[in-house]
Amino acid sequence: MTRQVTLARLQEFGVVPDRELGQNFLIDDNVLGIIGRLAELGSADVALEVGPGLGVLTRWLAEHVALVHAVEIDRRLGPALEQTLAGLDNVELRFGDAVRIDLESLTPPPTVLVANLPYSVATPVIMRCLRLVERSCVMVQKEIAERLFAAPGTRAYGAVSVLVQLACERTGQRAVSRRVFVPEPNVDSALVAYRRRPGFAFGPQWEQLSVVVRGAFAHRRKTLANSLALAGLPPPPERYAALRAEALAPEQFLELL
Repeated sequence: MTRQVTLARLQEFGVVPDRELGQNFLIDDNVLGIIGRLAELGSADVALEVGPGLGVLTRWLAEHVALVHAVEIDRRLGPALEQTLAGLDNVELRFGDAVRIDLESLTPPPTVLVANLPYSVATPVIMRCLRLVERSCVMVQKEIAERLFAAPGTRAYGAVSVLVQLACERTGQRAVSRRVFVPEPNVDSALVAYRRRPGFAFGPQWEQLSVVVRGAFAHRRKTLANSLALAGLPPPPERYAALRAEALAPEQFLELL
């Protein structure tokens, strides 16, 4: 779908991109092949797409996987999506907020998350889907892509970095030009792909671990002992007490349970 076709479709259906929803519609077909390679898509995959927009990626996915669950919050896009997806019988379109709806009830369950995620929901969607899918390939703002796999001691390293890296390993990353979107965003974007670590399971301690990690970073300029105390959590091992959370590698947070 070219820029001209996208603009014509927006005009045809009277859709003005919603800044509050962070709507920047994908228009460059060349990016689709890159997404497919990074996502390691197979014909048996069931894809979850959050924010299909005008359906450019949705239609491409439907031609390469068994089924696409597409979740869109903006009902104004319904007519345009119906036009783009006409003739396809393997797309399940659901309108709702992907941060709130029951993604676990999707049938069949998705195996891979593939999405162009708006900034406002990127992190919560990524965190929700850690349990849900084995693989992910998301288009996000560059700073979010950097945050997911940031190294300890860096400015981008935080609670999300720790939790994502404990559960997943990065399999690819690619910068994305602003020119592949309409309207062009004011920020740089990146594709980042990752998959569940072999043998990793979300056991009963995951929720507790999430609380501890977020508590540790809640006051990141304070020592780990003080930050955990302010969060009402047990003290860390003595060897970590005087350190800041950003000094610990992801696996070291397991010792705080």
